[in-house]
Amino acid sequence: MTATDPALTALSQGWCALSLLHGKIEAHIERALESGHGLSVREYSLLDVLSRQHSGPGGHLQMKQVADAVVLSQSATTRLVTRLEDRGLLTRYLCDTDRRGIYTDVTEAGLQLLGEARPTNDKALREALDEAAKNPELAPLVTAVEELRVPA
Repeated sequence: MTATDPALTALSQGWCALSLLHGKIEAHIERALESGHGLSVREYSLLDVLSRQHSGPGGHLQMKQVADAVVLSQSATTRLVTRLEDRGLLTRYLCDTDRRGIYTDVTEAGLQLLGEARPTNDKALREALDEAAKNPELAPLVTAVEELRVPA
């Protein structure tokens, strides 16, 4: 294949469209969460991921797992956790079985803020997808997103 290969060009265009869709959605949600709740998209995502932990086996995530879930480096995730902990939205503690492990839980204040922000996030997501669906290049990707089903 060469750089002008039509297959590569189509693949590149598809990737650019996906990146554009992601950027538009994230920017729209960011504005809504910031103005309504003082949260960034990353902060919201981190609270959401951590709120889904449970006390059963494998129910608490290690920092690497959290970083993977919110698509950040471990160091960026640690800084984000520290910011949210400073705001009283998260708390950290040592793992009972592995004293080197540190777990993070969402505080009551964090759960309350997340509960208030979730409808804003959902509404902003729907608005961003509806707007993107008007663009013929993005419409097929919007359809794909809407039809995705996460395995239980």
